[in-house]
Amino acid sequence: MTTGAVPEFPGAVGLSELNVYPWETADDLHGGSPHLHTTCTEAYVVVGGRGELHTLTTSGYAEHPLTAGDVVWFTPGTIHRAVNVEDLKVVVVMQNSGLPEAGDAVMTFPPEHLRDEESYRRAASLTGPDGTPSPQRARERRDLAVAGFTEILRRTRSGDATALAEFHAAAAALVRPRTARFRERWEHGAAAVARRTGEQIDALERGEHAHLADGVVTRLERPEPTTLGMCGFLAPYDAARVAAGG
Repeated sequence: MTTGAVPEFPGAVGLSELNVYPWETADDLHGGSPHLHTTCTEAYVVVGGRGELHTLTTSGYAEHPLTAGDVVWFTPGTIHRAVNVEDLKVVVVMQNSGLPEAGDAVMTFPPEHLRDEESYRRAASLTGPDGTPSPQRARERRDLAVAGFTEILRRTRSGDATALAEFHAAAAALVRPRTARFRERWEHGAAAVARRTGEQIDALERGEHAHLADGVVTRLERPEPTTLGMCGFLAPYDAARVAAGG
């Protein structure tokens, strides 16, 4: 077992346990904040309970049932909303570990909260009156994201293709100032892991195998779900690198 720094997960993915919020919404559902990722594909591995994943892309709106054993994944640009029907629990596998934590996700707030980074930051803040992360603030921002998503969906269903395009443009503009951080984390994470694989293939092609002597095994204990994520209570498995998201 390794005792020092924790090696990257396979492929430099992020890994978290997610208990989807049980809180009721204005449209008589329960769950988290609709949002999209601008650079990362995300996967849900359902490990317990029942729920749904509601998605909106340029191909249309869909509702995907979720039960234990199901796996569903979605690429950048997919607005997704985790709906909790009965104690829904998933393991989240996130591409490009570090990028979501650097702000790659954008919630579907109404347009007035997407005008600039400061407006978005205020709407997305989890800080309560006492200066600490607040479940009440998580609910309030969830409700705001549901309201924005409901309007995007209403416009889309009425045949207005600009609704989704407008949100995509606003999301891209919001994350643009963060792209230097994205690139740095990608270079030291997923890109570095991919390059390492190439180097190992090159070594094997030359008949060399020194890297096989560096094999290690790593074990992480199940963490406590202490983070207020976008979709629910998160338990990141590598808190040193994965501090938020979901």
